[in-house]
Amino acid sequence: MHAIYDVPAPAKLNLFLHVIGRRADGYHLLQSAFALIDWCDTLHFERRADGALTREDLGPALPPDDLALRAARALQRASGCGDGAHIGVVKRIPAQAGLGGGSSDAASTLLALNRLWGLGLERAQLARIGAQLGADVPFFLHGGHGWVEGIGEQVRALALPAARFLVVKPPQGLETAAIFGAADLKRDAEPATMASFAANPYGFGRNDLQPVAERLCPQVAQGLELLARQGLAGRMTGSGSAVFARVPQAPGVVRAQAPRDWQVRLCSSLDAHPLGGWATGSD
Repeated sequence: MHAIYDVPAPAKLNLFLHVIGRRADGYHLLQSAFALIDWCDTLHFERRADGALTREDLGPALPPDDLALRAARALQRASGCGDGAHIGVVKRIPAQAGLGGGSSDAASTLLALNRLWGLGLERAQLARIGAQLGADVPFFLHGGHGWVEGIGEQVRALALPAARFLVVKPPQGLETAAIFGAADLKRDAEPATMASFAANPYGFGRNDLQPVAERLCPQVAQGLELLARQGLAGRMTGSGSAVFARVPQAPGVVRAQAPRDWQVRLCSSLDAHPLGGWATGSD
């Protein structure tokens, strides 16, 4: 195999996000439900015999050392593989949005290069590599929606009814570190159960990061107000700055009322990760 083209990397929404504590090393303990949606980046991989790893931006420019390159380097190092790859990235998922775009790119890179290089690593092995790259990477290797705990490394399969969401991303982004470093972040939420979540999956809980995000980025509150004017109950995903709401039908009015430099997208939940069968073994 010399190339793999049109590899999807889907975004996620945090249906809720509770901060239930903090470890001695400073990492926050979380509970969240992650839903995969059909807003995707697309990646292309070509094998290189010289061992070099290169990247070509086929859409908006990425940082010089993005998560896809870092994932390729980590996999190369962990496996001892002498092959390289040229990676083309069509970036559609906005950065600093809480949609997990970079982590999803990393996960799809691990899955694709595991195939391209013929490594035969199992999902759990890829997840251990992915956890070193970012807390959300193991989820995107999991294969479906997930109930996520710990610092993001504990993922259990989660069944969700099909849904559509209106996702609104303001121009301003948010740095995750700034949210978690804030003195006013609530860090003592009561642990939830999957059973309590399952009783109301699209209305359960809250996002504990949202109050801090609204203070740091007023556009988060503006996005929520935009949704509220349409009668939609919105909340922020991840550490923001994107907000979303479940919608019963396609709402064209919201698109018309959003400022021109904002991104507004109607998304559907995915039944499963499109690369769910690309690695063997359980998590």
